Amino acid sequence: MHQRTTPPTGSTPTTGRRRLARKALLAASALGVVTALMAPVRAGAAPAPVSPTAATPLAANGQLSVCGRQLCNDSGQAVALNGMSTHGTQWYAQCVTDGSLNALAQDWRADVLRVSTYVQEGGYETDPAGFTARAQKFVDAAHARGMYAVIDWHMLSPGDPNANLSRAKTFFTAMAKKYKNHPGVLYEIANEPSGVSWSGIKSYAEQIIPVIRAQDPDAVVLVGTRAWSSFGVSEGSDEKEVVNNPVRASNIMYTFHFYAASHREEYLNALDRASDKLPVFVTEFGTQNYAGEGANDFTMSQRYLDLMKRKKISWTNWNYSDDHRSGAVFKTGTCGGSNWTGTGVLKEAGVWIRERIRQ
Repeated sequence: MHQRTTPPTGSTPTTGRRRLARKALLAASALGVVTALMAPVRAGAAPAPVSPTAATPLAANGQLSVCGRQLCNDSGQAVALNGMSTHGTQWYAQCVTDGSLNALAQDWRADVLRVSTYVQEGGYETDPAGFTARAQKFVDAAHARGMYAVIDWHMLSPGDPNANLSRAKTFFTAMAKKYKNHPGVLYEIANEPSGVSWSGIKSYAEQIIPVIRAQDPDAVVLVGTRAWSSFGVSEGSDEKEVVNNPVRASNIMYTFHFYAASHREEYLNALDRASDKLPVFVTEFGTQNYAGEGANDFTMSQRYLDLMKRKKISWTNWNYSDDHRSGAVFKTGTCGGSNWTGTGVLKEAGVWIRERIRQ
């Protein structure tokens, strides 16, 4: 969570057109004419055709929105998405392939892929156009398989999102322009703010959200919370700072991250209290310690999952790679091969989380 710094209401003509465009995209997906638009290892390789059906999460639920404290589908019914987060795509693009995403969508039966574009650490700032294109490939590939995509602006260090405000505006303008007519995206605008006040994070959100809304007025935006998206708990605060001073925007949710071996009762109770008053999306969690390392605590993890299931809180697990750490679901070396399905290629955490997604 904190230390992954090395690899290893009314309708207008415009809104009506957007709705028609999104329905057309979903219809195309159901007919199997959407293709996977990615080949992260071999640049320029031909895309592999995929034929999602009407049973996919995206086809079944359509455009998402926030209704009250819940994430709701296009029929106004509360839904909870469950899925995986990529690792940093500057390090583990080879783990996001046609084969791995087929496994995630069909074998794991995931609803959502979180595409994590690191800003620093050899990421976006080194090649903005290249990393934007890479993120779009992975989002397109999730959509082609009927999954939603969380577009994660993975700022980590520096912890103040305002340090990357200009870059964030450029990135989210490009992403929102591309996906303005697509129902399958959610925008996570700041991964894990740290060392910055809630007022500073709120100010950042109130500058970035209009940038997205100028292109894509309808998509859900996910706002990071203080202290590594812990509602301030990791820096001695709690969710009341957000409850008493919410971001001035509609159709948003707040993010919460936890690592079960490190984050115990105080964090679980904060998630429970916060989700009674705010719409919450757990965009990252692990069954290990806060660095995604060490022994798995499945007992504590299950307590979190039971709470999230009861309250229909969506989640994505960290992470869908073969990093050497225990929090990476694949055994080391898997991403260099061609077998992605079943449990034989998975570490202990991967076996456990795959089973929970399939439930």
